[in-house]
Amino acid sequence: MLLQNQYSLSEYPIFDHNIDDLLTDNLPQKSVLINTINQYSFCMAAQDKDFKESLQHSDILLPDGVGVVAATRFLTGEKLHKIAGADAHGFLLKKLNKDGGKCFYLGASESTLKKIKEKLSKEYPNVKVGSYSPPFKKEFSDLDNADMVKAVNAYKPDVLFIGMTAPKQEKWAYQHKAQLNARVICTIGAVFDFYAGTVERPSKVWINLGLEWLGRLVHEPKRLWKRYLYYGPVFVGLILKEKFRPSAYKSIMHKASLN
Repeated sequence: MLLQNQYSLSEYPIFDHNIDDLLTDNLPQKSVLINTINQYSFCMAAQDKDFKESLQHSDILLPDGVGVVAATRFLTGEKLHKIAGADAHGFLLKKLNKDGGKCFYLGASESTLKKIKEKLSKEYPNVKVGSYSPPFKKEFSDLDNADMVKAVNAYKPDVLFIGMTAPKQEKWAYQHKAQLNARVICTIGAVFDFYAGTVERPSKVWINLGLEWLGRLVHEPKRLWKRYLYYGPVFVGLILKEKFRPSAYKSIMHKASLN
């Protein structure tokens, strides 16, 4: 059974349940697309209509970040639970391990994928794992896309994890969802590197304090400074603009769901 997104952040229906409610019993029979949204992707989508459309068409859109959680409460009064991509990854692997399912990792380098498989074989021994490392380029060719779809469908995974960074992964998943033979499609970006250990995720202390973003910034300042120090204030500005728009209360306080 699939619990649908419930409350809206601006034009994005957000999942408002706990991680344990992500899939309440068996995996769905039709493909379900799970994406995450944070303050950075919210700002990027405001400038990229294709990215925005991809997020809006998520079957489940997880609130991945304290900024999104705080903004939703500020706009709607609803208190959401932050669910990071790493949380969804762990939850789905536990379910697959229990059921003896199959997953597929699409993205990252061959060396990273090898480390993922080695770790997963120890932590989730009942899960069968496949993978494919796509070419590292700004845009995929039609042949690249066909090769990726072919690799996934040949394995027929219960869960497909996609790690190509945003907005590339969300766009790709949305554009190819109908062609993919996978029951759950989950875009998780940096989680590939976190799980493989090639990039260190901030400790539980940072996460529990709601400061995971700061921990990541400390570890990777050159790569992430703009995401947090520039787009952070931009996000606040967009939320304030939404809050005080004349029709805001009618447009954002409603319940929303995806059919």
